[in-house]
Amino acid sequence: MNWFEALNSEITECRRCPRLVEWREKVASEKRRAFENELYWGRPVPCFGDPQGTRLIVGLAPAAHGANRTGRMFTGDRSGDWLYRALHRAGIANQARSVSVNDGLEVCDAVIAAVCHCAPPDNKPTPSEISNCSDYLARLLRHRTWRSILCLGLISWNQVHRELGSKAPKFAHGAESQVDPMRLIASYHPSQQNTFTGRLTEEMLDAVVKAWASA
Repeated sequence: MNWFEALNSEITECRRCPRLVEWREKVASEKRRAFENELYWGRPVPCFGDPQGTRLIVGLAPAAHGANRTGRMFTGDRSGDWLYRALHRAGIANQARSVSVNDGLEVCDAVIAAVCHCAPPDNKPTPSEISNCSDYLARLLRHRTWRSILCLGLISWNQVHRELGSKAPKFAHGAESQVDPMRLIASYHPSQQNTFTGRLTEEMLDAVVKAWASA
């Protein structure tokens, strides 16, 4: 078992946060009507990608009927649709769609992780839940010196800097910081709240993904 498999094995067995355990399992049991015939993952979602990758993407948490259903980061929801289209255009993903763990998706030279590995109610993990999960992110960050890290959203931006022992600059889409020799780049999260309102456009997401991929 390599380091990536060992970390993911621990993540998928985690039960540190009672509220999140109850919520993710409730969602997996009750299901959404559109997915009522599917077997939900209903567990912490592991990191996804290339174990030899040198670039990292850190999101917030799995979506209740997205990754909590499929078992793969950013798979099966509109946020993932946006992210994987951008990664495909940048030459990082081999396809633009991500609908299930068996759809053949692969990413090159990259790992996709999250601040919190369980789906939280209202997409809002509490500070204590983020703290409980922080060990997994810390170990991922410590395992190697990443060339570039794309932080999706304010919480990810702040938490990654915190785990690296660095003060986070003010968050803004396209903001950058250097934690030698790593380049950190901020993006609005591709959530429906941002994409439906036009706060984040595909052109904006493409720009930060291109900067991250070229680092």
